[in-house]
Amino acid sequence: MHGAAPHFSFIQRKHIVRTGRKRKAFTLVELLVVIAIIGVLVGLLLPAVQAAREAARRMSCSNNFKQIGLSLHNYHAAYNRLPPNGTGPSLPALKQLSANIGLLPFLEQQGLWEMMSNPLMPEPGETPTDATAAGLWPPFGPRPWVDLNEYDPYQMQTPAFRCPSDPGVSPLGTGMTNYAFSHGDAILRIGYPPSNQWADQGVFRGLFKRDEPRKFRDVLDGLSNTIAMAEIVTNLGDRGVGGSVVNLSHFPADDSMGSDLTLCTSVIDPERPQFIESSVPLWDSGGTSRGGRWWNYHLMITGMNTVLPPNSPTCPMGWGTAWQSGVFSSASHHQGGVHVLLTDGAVKFVTDSIEAGNQQAQSISKNYGNVGQKSPYGLWGAHGSISSKETIEGFE
Repeated sequence: MHGAAPHFSFIQRKHIVRTGRKRKAFTLVELLVVIAIIGVLVGLLLPAVQAAREAARRMSCSNNFKQIGLSLHNYHAAYNRLPPNGTGPSLPALKQLSANIGLLPFLEQQGLWEMMSNPLMPEPGETPTDATAAGLWPPFGPRPWVDLNEYDPYQMQTPAFRCPSDPGVSPLGTGMTNYAFSHGDAILRIGYPPSNQWADQGVFRGLFKRDEPRKFRDVLDGLSNTIAMAEIVTNLGDRGVGGSVVNLSHFPADDSMGSDLTLCTSVIDPERPQFIESSVPLWDSGGTSRGGRWWNYHLMITGMNTVLPPNSPTCPMGWGTAWQSGVFSSASHHQGGVHVLLTDGAVKFVTDSIEAGNQQAQSISKNYGNVGQKSPYGLWGAHGSISSKETIEGFE
């Protein structure tokens, strides 16, 4: 019939429908190209993502330090002095508690402070060392190196004490720290109590010392020119320079490191300068590692001195009283340097290349007759002393 629609068979109609829905697929070559492009983009973006994450961790680390700096100032406002690094009751702690103890209430850790400053009831099956007559742990705990798995405060971690860039975990499950107190720019006897008959009063040049608290008025070089604390890293079990502590058996039992820092730097593996040579014995247990116990004042654990530049080895000496002399270096997992807390509360980033004087200079000590002189360790050493009248132009 004229004007009627054309008639198609079922097969023809099916063919038309299929033809109208036909899609062109990717070829194998095109698919491989897309995969390659995605791979390149991921390769370009992944380092940027990692860098952004580390930048965030570094900022968080700096903020922790600022919080600690504020707690130091609040402590000083409350007591008109700073907490000594090496304090506590004469027995049983033997005045070997770190300044971190006194800062707890100012770091929103009142509960931990109350638990630690009062006698503590043991749990069933626990037998406290240095127990009171009632069988309790004494106020401020037992000696800082015992009952690490039983005394609850030793197992607790204060978030402000940890830098998120440091992945270290204590093998003993104890609380750790990444921020160490500055004992100045000397090497010999710096951990002695000032009342010790062998103490050298001329080496107590840092903001912190054992048993005797400092005041801000003691800092004659200026609060903004004096380091209060610096970063340290914990032991990762990889013989890294920053977190490792060289066993004092590796060094001669005399004062020779006091005039030759190459005794300490010689432990570095020349082919892998971020690690300690495999033949060098280490103290690598949780109890003696850098930052391994936040409550213990020992310089190798929560102390530092401005002798070797940041990210150098830590080398306690077997001369004098063990652990009280040596090189206790700052370190971090940030690229190229460490955060330091100045006494005025400011946080600065100091590079590994900071000028640090002569590694074979005689350190300040009565042994060398140079007490009261300017720091032999350059700009880095000058920032560690509180009243030596060095001319300081600022950090590099």
